[in-house]
Amino acid sequence: MARTRTVVRIAGREYPIASSDSEEYVQRVAGYVDRKITELSLATRLPAVENATLAAVTIADELAKTREEMNRLREQLESERDELQRLRAEKEAAR
Repeated sequence: MARTRTVVRIAGREYPIASSDSEEYVQRVAGYVDRKITELSLATRLPAVENATLAAVTIADELAKTREEMNRLREQLESERDELQRLRAEKEAAR
C-alpha cells in the first residue's frame, strides 16, 4: 500500500507523519494522543516533555491491559470451542 503524508497537531505543534494507513486513521490516533497530553497538562503543572512521557506511559498501560484482555478472551473462546466439540462428539456418539 502506498504511504501518504499527513500533518497532525499534537500539543499545539504540527507533525508530518508518513503512513500506509488512511489519513482519517492517522488523525484519529493523533487526536487520541493529543487528548491524553491535554488531560495530563490540565491535571498537572509538569513541563510538556514530562506530560508527553506520562501520556506515553498511560497509553502503553492501556495497550498492555487490552492485550491481556484479548489473550484472556482468546483462551476463553478456545475453551468454549473445545467444549462445543466435546458436546458435538457426545451427541454423535449417542445416535
